[in-house]
Amino acid sequence: MTRVLLVDDHPVVRTGLRMLLTAAGIEVVAEASNGDDAVRLAGEYAVDVVLMDLQMGAGIDGVAATEQVLARPDAPRVLILTTYDTDRDILRAVEAGASGYLLKDAPPDDLVDAVHRAARGETVLAPVVADRLLARLRNPAPTLSVREFEVLRQVAHGRSNREVAKELFVSEATVKTHLVHVFEKLGVDSRTGAVARARELGLLRD
Repeated sequence: MTRVLLVDDHPVVRTGLRMLLTAAGIEVVAEASNGDDAVRLAGEYAVDVVLMDLQMGAGIDGVAATEQVLARPDAPRVLILTTYDTDRDILRAVEAGASGYLLKDAPPDDLVDAVHRAARGETVLAPVVADRLLARLRNPAPTLSVREFEVLRQVAHGRSNREVAKELFVSEATVKTHLVHVFEKLGVDSRTGAVARARELGLLRD
């Protein structure tokens, strides 16, 4: 029988998942409401799959928890189940070693099948997630120069062109030129759009 650790900060969601998995013959051996407890319980119980949410309020997030769970010998598989489907979230989870990435609107049968497949060592991706990863491989993230990245990072912190120029010891005209190049590379036409796109691509961290 496949044994699962549920990780989600919403009790109602955990209850629903437990009922679904139990009805399908999957044993839910423990539940965690945050990433720290997930790591601890994954070490205390022998489970095949950790069904992991991404964002859970205080403490480490699902990606950090995934990394810590998988760092242990004989670690279980980790299957991400979340509402977040941005490129950044997907890539962070895959890079952390997650065996799969599903969205919470997945049909119940697909979720049950994904848990079984993850337990067997297979990779399971929601169709939209697979499409995003494929698109990312076909169109890699643009490369910003060191100075362009520094300017963008300052902008992300809410600084004006004058403040950025002062911080980086360059002229305002130079800052504007760098921003024009950033806009072109990211395919946007505003400072806000550049920051949002860079975060989506994982070029900037919050």
